[in-house]
Amino acid sequence: MIEVTTPEEFPPASTRAAVLYGPGDLRVEDRPLRPLGPDDVLVTVDAVGVCGSDMHYFASGRNGQNELRRPTVLGHEASGVISAKGSAVALDLGTRVAVEPAVGCGSCPTCRSGRYNLCPTGTCFGSPPTDGTFAEYVVAPARAVHPLPDAIPLEVGALIEPLAVAVWAVRRAEVAFGDRVLVTGAGPIGILVAQVARAAGASEVTVTDVNEARLAQALKLGADSVVDTAERELDLTGVDRLLECSAHPAALRQGLATLRPAGRAIVVGQAPPAMDGVPLAHLQRWEIELSTAFRYAHAFPTAIELVAGGRVDLAGVLTGRFPLDRAADALRAPGEDPAHLKVVVRPGDRTA
Repeated sequence: MIEVTTPEEFPPASTRAAVLYGPGDLRVEDRPLRPLGPDDVLVTVDAVGVCGSDMHYFASGRNGQNELRRPTVLGHEASGVISAKGSAVALDLGTRVAVEPAVGCGSCPTCRSGRYNLCPTGTCFGSPPTDGTFAEYVVAPARAVHPLPDAIPLEVGALIEPLAVAVWAVRRAEVAFGDRVLVTGAGPIGILVAQVARAAGASEVTVTDVNEARLAQALKLGADSVVDTAERELDLTGVDRLLECSAHPAALRQGLATLRPAGRAIVVGQAPPAMDGVPLAHLQRWEIELSTAFRYAHAFPTAIELVAGGRVDLAGVLTGRFPLDRAADALRAPGEDPAHLKVVVRPGDRTA
């Protein structure tokens, strides 16, 4: 049995979606939807954030180790409203939700241990070949959607996903009260990491980048200080925690040099397959911990609470909006205008 928003409305068999066929080849077309199972919900998508991974797939057909193998709907940062549900779903129709795009298989030892972000067989919306959320409708497991309080506008709810990345990174870094924190990279994730570190109790947060506009946004959104490393040396010392969000090896090397003995560094940005120049002897001598963060686990509830409580400003990161028919423009926008942080695609907007 399937419940729908009105008796005469049935779950659609297809949806309009932005499908990537190859580098630069994004087509808006009808795409079949899988039927709802008893534990599934149909989400009418309100907004989808553009992630750096979407931009990489659009530009080159790959992101890190993953390649586009067949036409795939992009997008994984989504919010919307439940418009149909399976018989085993307790959530009400009309519930406003943020969609968690990767929840693992749920049954393997890794998932059962709670680390479902590391599921060996897990899939993620918008990670080829799994269709994503640049679409008017998405079918998702009910365990992958999180109700949004009224204090969070639906459009802003699409950015709960990147905020969950920041929450997980700060947890992995074990940021504590009074810590001095360095964030390398003032992109959307870096700025959100800076805000979450502050919410976790950091007494001082410094953000570095080579983009003046983004550094200005970092200051506006809560960083204590910023450093343009294209203009001057990073001369910090005694830093407790480093969160590397730029994906540039030089930034990681510079950041590691700032850490105090027994400090901790977390690689958050998309890491290269290998990296020369990691100062292992220095890390060993001072017992500096170097680790990584991949997506998140159990981070959406905390992310939602941080926004609802006013401790993180998500709206300040949102800088552009595009209808589904202009999804390709949305994917180009952050690269063409360095002032952009986060842009969203609004699938229900038919404005040209």
